[in-house]
Amino acid sequence: MFTQGLLFGASNFCKIEVGENLMKKLKFIDLFCGIGGFHLALEKLGCKCVFACDIDESCRKVYNDNFKMMPAPDITKVNEADVPAHDILCAGFPCQAFSKAGARRGFEDTRGTLFFHVARIIKKHKPNYLILENVRNLVSHDGGNTWKTIAKTLEELGYIFQDPPVIFSPHLIGVPQFRERVVILAQRKELPYNDGIYFSTDVLCDVKCNITDILHKKHEKVDLSPYKLSKKETAIINIWNDFIKGIKGKLPGFPIWADEFKGKYGYLKLPEWKQNFLKKNRTFYGANKDFIDKWLKENNNLEDLAPSRRKFEWQAQGSERDLWKLIIQMRPSGIRVKKPTYFPSLVAITQTSIVGAERRRLTPREVSRLQGIRDLFQFPVTDKDVYRQMGNCINVDVIRFFAARLLNIHYPEYDKLLKL
Repeated sequence: MFTQGLLFGASNFCKIEVGENLMKKLKFIDLFCGIGGFHLALEKLGCKCVFACDIDESCRKVYNDNFKMMPAPDITKVNEADVPAHDILCAGFPCQAFSKAGARRGFEDTRGTLFFHVARIIKKHKPNYLILENVRNLVSHDGGNTWKTIAKTLEELGYIFQDPPVIFSPHLIGVPQFRERVVILAQRKELPYNDGIYFSTDVLCDVKCNITDILHKKHEKVDLSPYKLSKKETAIINIWNDFIKGIKGKLPGFPIWADEFKGKYGYLKLPEWKQNFLKKNRTFYGANKDFIDKWLKENNNLEDLAPSRRKFEWQAQGSERDLWKLIIQMRPSGIRVKKPTYFPSLVAITQTSIVGAERRRLTPREVSRLQGIRDLFQFPVTDKDVYRQMGNCINVDVIRFFAARLLNIHYPEYDKLLKL
């Protein structure tokens, strides 16, 4: 029997036949595995994990609890000869600088970096396919040297890939999170030409994101009280809600620094970016002086607020001016507000986004849903650990989307995303 496969190319589309049992034979390894994002993505495509590695103890615990496989603890101590044979190498390796990359010495230039340990395993086993993921600035990191050296190394090792690589976010395929990451798909040069290693967002249909898809439903009977906002946090949001409703005209896109509204000191010796912010804040205050003075007086001149809570950034242009209908972030740099379409990128801290309509933060399970992790997945660690792990995790839906392309697997769920 055969199943119908699709080769999703950036410029053309052609159907291919894939043997029903073919994918069950494909083995992969999971380097810098975290809690198992790659594992979840490829496992659902029928592939089998034969080796995993991560230095984080709590991640290894979660991985072992869910996959019954304890990852090796330190890739620098892994002997490549001890790694099982595999068809696909997956790695979400850390982004480190390659200061010698100008010399274009490829494999030699990676020594002293963690990518070298990925490269030496590739060199030993020569897997047919590579799926690598990294932060958005990989291409510009270290003045471009990092990507140049990685690309040179992959070429030396015998792989073809897209250069520059794809920058992609889950919201493009309907997952309500804006999280731009680099995805590198590569295959050995001697394999038949595969259009699946190349990608352009031009082939995607416009899809809508709905944050309610990941929120707890009433039938789940989850205790949400630990994630509700405190009275103080609610009061702070109400103060700024009064502010945005009272300002006439368009709200500014630059950060609002309330402490600088009435500043009179000179700032010409300050960095240019700061001069710009101070000038804009003072000009904004002058144009709205009557209302702002009244607002400040009603709220004790914000003296009861921490410095970071006296800063506000409106990034919800076009939305209704009601913070309780938007997405709110209580950041160390200030309060930031987003549209209610999708969440900002998860980061490895415990201060998750606030759903205004729910008046609470996201729960660990909701955060894991944003990363495409199934509800049956278990987290035998603290909430704090889960938030950190999700901030570092790859997005399962994105990796599965690209893995299906690379391996020419027909995944019906993705047909609706493409302009076929």
